[in-house]
Amino acid sequence: MFSQKLIALVAAALPVLAAPSIPGFTLTWADDFNGPANSLPNSANWLIDVGTSYPGGPANWGTGEIQTYTNSPNNIKLTGDGVLQITPLKEASGRWTSARIETQRNNFQAQEGRKMRIQARIIMPQVGGQEAIGYWPAFWTLGGNYRGNYQNWPSVGEFDIMENVNGINSVWGVMHCGVNPGGPCRETDGLPNNRACPGTACQGNWHEYTLEVDRTVTPEVARWFVDGQLYHQVTENTIGASTWAQAVQHGHFVLLNLAIGGAFPNNQYKSATPIAATVPNRPMYVDYVAVYNS
Repeated sequence: MFSQKLIALVAAALPVLAAPSIPGFTLTWADDFNGPANSLPNSANWLIDVGTSYPGGPANWGTGEIQTYTNSPNNIKLTGDGVLQITPLKEASGRWTSARIETQRNNFQAQEGRKMRIQARIIMPQVGGQEAIGYWPAFWTLGGNYRGNYQNWPSVGEFDIMENVNGINSVWGVMHCGVNPGGPCRETDGLPNNRACPGTACQGNWHEYTLEVDRTVTPEVARWFVDGQLYHQVTENTIGASTWAQAVQHGHFVLLNLAIGGAFPNNQYKSATPIAATVPNRPMYVDYVAVYNS
């Protein structure tokens, strides 16, 4: 049987880092997830989403994911050594639970003529094959004015800095914008690209995932990196100046979650997820989240 204790030991053995300094950028905001073991993330920094939707928002968080989010330390906690752990669980009834958090701040943005980077160091769940079907960890942003409205997606903008499904050794970067369905971001799919993680598998290993919004150039551009390697970009002229302004040129908030099931894993698997073989208890670990401005 797969040992959950072994996962924790492996994660603990890997070096934990503070948010790094980046030449040409100032650290605007960060959380290194320091705190007592089994405590919740700092409420001054994070909101913990609970249930299956925002109040009055789309059911199943708008994606078809099937888990219920909780604020239980069984699903979300600090490890005590500077790491956030999000763990999906399956109850005897068949109900899945997991966790999702979003920053209190919703004003992270690149100012006109400047750049912003949002970065995190993450271990994707150590799971693969049939046992991974339905797993959907993510590190992403939403336009700040989605909060309290919940009906104005995708025009408010969404940057998926790290998405992964079904235990595939790949990171997806995606931009969402405009109207749904269709529009300049070809919703509901968005504008994606993906690649394998450099050096070691995405699953079970630390990798850094970065979004850069660059407003120093014309046209403006968003870039996605894994371990400093560029693998995706979307330019302002790809989607049009008006759509870009609505999606990019305002504040965003940052989210971390581990969903089970939903449109993205279903589409990759070509059938409904999760499946009977999908296993619980394979956590996602986050070392830090940081926002930088030039």
